Amino acid sequence: MLIDTTACVGCYACRTACQCQNGLLPDEAFIRFEQRERGVFPAVAVESVPLQCMHCDDAPCAAVCPTGAAYMGADGIVAVDQGRCIGCLYCMAACPYQVRARNSETGSVDKCRFCEVSNYVAGMNKTTCVSACPTKARVFGDLDDPNCELVRAIVEKGAQPISGTLTQAKVFYVR
Repeated sequence: MLIDTTACVGCYACRTACQCQNGLLPDEAFIRFEQRERGVFPAVAVESVPLQCMHCDDAPCAAVCPTGAAYMGADGIVAVDQGRCIGCLYCMAACPYQVRARNSETGSVDKCRFCEVSNYVAGMNKTTCVSACPTKARVFGDLDDPNCELVRAIVEKGAQPISGTLTQAKVFYVR
């Protein structure tokens, strides 16, 4: 996924759509927003930076999970087996992006799934957050396909993972 923070207006449409798609509680979100100031006074602007699971190839959350509930799927998506999650919160502590969400009713921890259910079952080619974005600040696709819109956008816009090579993240940012 690519997130262009220069196009994001911080409207929360992606977050709201994600919460609806995943049936999340009002206090539970897979996308959180940080604000960052850019520029020098008096020409200062506030940039909205949506953060979510980066689906890291080197996922610290999966490495510390004592039950194997957090794992890397064959499709490269970091997933959570809710039946195995004991709510120990190790994954939340290990995530350098602090994007895990705890369900206040069950105590289990969950995270962005790249809308794997809608992508593979309903035949959709975009995640819910991408479809909901009114400014088209998000692009989703296959990082292994050089002709994919996502790969082209990463190259054209010089997008990078938000923390470099720290975790081999699969979410790229234009900043």
